[in-house]
Amino acid sequence: MTAEIAETAETLLKNKQYASLRDMLSAMNEADIADMFTHVPEESIPLLFRLLPKDLAADTFALMETDDQELLIRGFSDSELKEVFDELYVDDAADIIEEMPANVVKRILKNTDPEMRAVINEILKYPEDSAGSLMTTAYISLRPEMTVSEAIKRIRRTISDAETAYVCYVTDDNRKLMGSLSVKNLLLAQPTEKIRDITDKSIICVHTHTDKEDVAKDMNKYDLVTMPVVDDEGRLVGIVTFDDAIDVMQDETTEDIERMAAISPIEESYFKTSDISHARNRIFWLLILMLSGVITGGILKQYETAYAAVPILASFIPMLMSTGGNCGSQSSTMIIRGMSLDEIHLRDFFKVVFTEIRVAAIIGVILAAADGLWILLTVGDGKIALTVSLSIIGIVVISQLIGCTLPMLAKRCRLDPAAMAAPIITTVVDAASVIIYFFIASKLFAL
Repeated sequence: MTAEIAETAETLLKNKQYASLRDMLSAMNEADIADMFTHVPEESIPLLFRLLPKDLAADTFALMETDDQELLIRGFSDSELKEVFDELYVDDAADIIEEMPANVVKRILKNTDPEMRAVINEILKYPEDSAGSLMTTAYISLRPEMTVSEAIKRIRRTISDAETAYVCYVTDDNRKLMGSLSVKNLLLAQPTEKIRDITDKSIICVHTHTDKEDVAKDMNKYDLVTMPVVDDEGRLVGIVTFDDAIDVMQDETTEDIERMAAISPIEESYFKTSDISHARNRIFWLLILMLSGVITGGILKQYETAYAAVPILASFIPMLMSTGGNCGSQSSTMIIRGMSLDEIHLRDFFKVVFTEIRVAAIIGVILAAADGLWILLTVGDGKIALTVSLSIIGIVVISQLIGCTLPMLAKRCRLDPAAMAAPIITTVVDAASVIIYFFIASKLFAL
């Protein structure tokens, strides 16, 4: 759909039907326009952008790809640059500046209002992964001594500068956070009521240095549209909005998926990452996993006499290793998910272990029964069927124990649990599977 819109825009642009093109763009959502810009030639972007109404242009600019933003900034006059950034919310402006080269940043700051420049510089001082770097200072604050009528007047005066007006925050003269108040409750109150009497004083807030992933989790936990951010003295310095929280959750989920696939996290999108960068992000773990496979090969070599004496034993190795790897991956995925959602904590270690043992016993028995029956029907050897069945039970139990404990141990060592996911767990499980299988086989066949 976006590609079709981009094609229509290109046709109108080539035919110089600027009025029709402006009408089409004005009727579109800013997110769709930003997406459309990724489907048109670079040389068309500046002209298309200049056809946008001022407010729509700023909203679209905040959502555009970094490369497209830089392209426009380099083509803007100083007055155009100032006009766009004056319409941006401070947190969006700070995010854009963080992604730009130093010479572009210098020009942006030169053409922004001193007040906005000071706020941007303040936000940029906070650590990259902190609430301070994520927050916006465009919020509505009220005083406790105000009446409802006075508060509504204040909201009307300041709402154009606020990023959201769903929730207002009540602060004292020193900006210390005293509570919050929804606009709904404000409108339902009597005009003469005092703000202090209808304020929700149960304060849920984060510190400027709180990790942004924890901010997103808390917003999800408490079902908040905005999260107030306070400094060391409890003063309200900004808010984090739900759209920024969603971005954080998306970034963290993407990073976890990459780590679970043994890929170093990438900053750019797939197609904007060079082939060399793609290879560099993947090669380290592939080398580690390849070398770890040597361990499994060494273990197999130790049992050469066993499968030389009973050759059919070797044919079941891939199936057993695959089963163990899959069980370990399932277990680790559930534990990593539980920890990311704060359902599972380090104090739950033994509770998790006992749960996985019970689950593994059920799964192991079912898989063993199914596989044993299949071997009896196809091979007709009861001893082989018993060997494989017992091995499956042992492998499933060990695999799920490894799958649940490694992510929790990683968390205990302050490492990313996702780094202990599928590839590493599969490698460890492969070695354990071979040892269990041939240990049982050597006992049953007296090898």
